[in-house]
Amino acid sequence: MFAKMETSKLKLLAFASEIVSFDDGDVVFNSGDSADFAYVIMEGAVDIVTETDAGPVVSDTLSQNQLIGELGLLNNAPRNATLVTRGQLRVMKITGDMFFRMLRENADVALDVIRMLSDKLSRSHARVETLQKQVNQQDGA
Repeated sequence: MFAKMETSKLKLLAFASEIVSFDDGDVVFNSGDSADFAYVIMEGAVDIVTETDAGPVVSDTLSQNQLIGELGLLNNAPRNATLVTRGQLRVMKITGDMFFRMLRENADVALDVIRMLSDKLSRSHARVETLQKQVNQQDGA
């Protein structure tokens, strides 16, 4: 995502960001938390956990080089899911102000964020279709 950024802007991002580490099973953020930061996964993976009537369900797993937490920033809304680490996790924590500055000043970064969001939306749509087929099969059984 940052490969096309100018060196001076990369230095600013590095200076303004924080590297945060989490242990296996740690909660990165909870559903309903305020969205003050986005994160880029440097090492490890996180499970996106959604609460359902049947209990918590892992709806997706994100890993290295993926952006997390950006949706809450873009929507100016609370987090819509809980993220739980799967093993050790290292992330670059980016403030909302820095995230929006990167988008405004770097068209290539903004395009990459749009592509990542599109990919997440496509995967979510595929999961919904799969779940709908399972529900239809159970109803027909």
